[in-house]
Amino acid sequence: MKYKDYYQALGIERTASLDEIKKAYRKLAHQYHPDISKDPQGEEKFKVIAEAYATLKNPEKRDEYDKLGQRPAGEEFAPPPEWQQQYGAGASAFDDVDIADILRAFRSSGQAQGRARARPVAGDDYAVPVSVSLEDVYHGSEVDVAVELPEVDAHGLPHRVKRTFRVAIPKGATDGQRLRLGGKGGPGHDGGKAGDLYVVLDIAAHPLFRRNGNDLVLDLPLAPWEAVLGATVKVPTPGGAVELKVKPGTRAGQRLRLAGRGLPAAKGGPGDLYAVVQVVVPATASQAEQELYQQLAAASDFAPRSHFTKETK
Repeated sequence: MKYKDYYQALGIERTASLDEIKKAYRKLAHQYHPDISKDPQGEEKFKVIAEAYATLKNPEKRDEYDKLGQRPAGEEFAPPPEWQQQYGAGASAFDDVDIADILRAFRSSGQAQGRARARPVAGDDYAVPVSVSLEDVYHGSEVDVAVELPEVDAHGLPHRVKRTFRVAIPKGATDGQRLRLGGKGGPGHDGGKAGDLYVVLDIAAHPLFRRNGNDLVLDLPLAPWEAVLGATVKVPTPGGAVELKVKPGTRAGQRLRLAGRGLPAAKGGPGDLYAVVQVVVPATASQAEQELYQQLAAASDFAPRSHFTKETK
């Protein structure tokens, strides 16, 4: 069978402490988790890492593994005498047996009896990104989060399990906020408590509103006559449309503030909504409209580029 170097898989020394093993595993598991990693071999690497961690974090399993000796990863080697005694002359029929199977055979032989009981090890924490809408964080809502979480079976081997959680999105939640689901992460070992699952919020882009903290920004198109003469227009907000009074002579680029119409905040009052004026013209004009614009051009002394002359003198 081929030898697997679990220490090499985790990038640690053979003398590494339990804390060093756990730290290395968490770093690599996050890097190669199938739900996160873009590495085409990420899932296979994740399985090897999980298998290595399941063995080395347990003092008894680690001791049994160390008895196999140290050799280059991938090297063909014969199982140890204890294993041959367990299976006798038919051992050659098990050339494809995984090292984890050998460790289970060692445990069943009773060699682990009398050793100190392993200390409880807490389960791993996991984080999963979840996309939510701006309306979700404005009103507060509940969403279903489906994830595949790695678990270790009774034999210490990794596998993934699909789970769905109903998660409450609090009113005023922010982009990147982490919602903790206590005890929903990796299972503990040897009596240790389960880890936590963190739902990381990703507020999706909105077709109308742009976020700036708890403030919202909206482009507000106005016809030329609305900007010149003033008007009362309806403006959408996350809480529903409201009327906004546009003063005569409003210019493009002006920010009209609607106080308290932004996103709610966990602490303090809500943000504001800013309507940024955009003066737009029709793509085509009718004959009557063209005549009116011509009359306006003849009657008006407005010179929008007068500053060009001052700068070129």
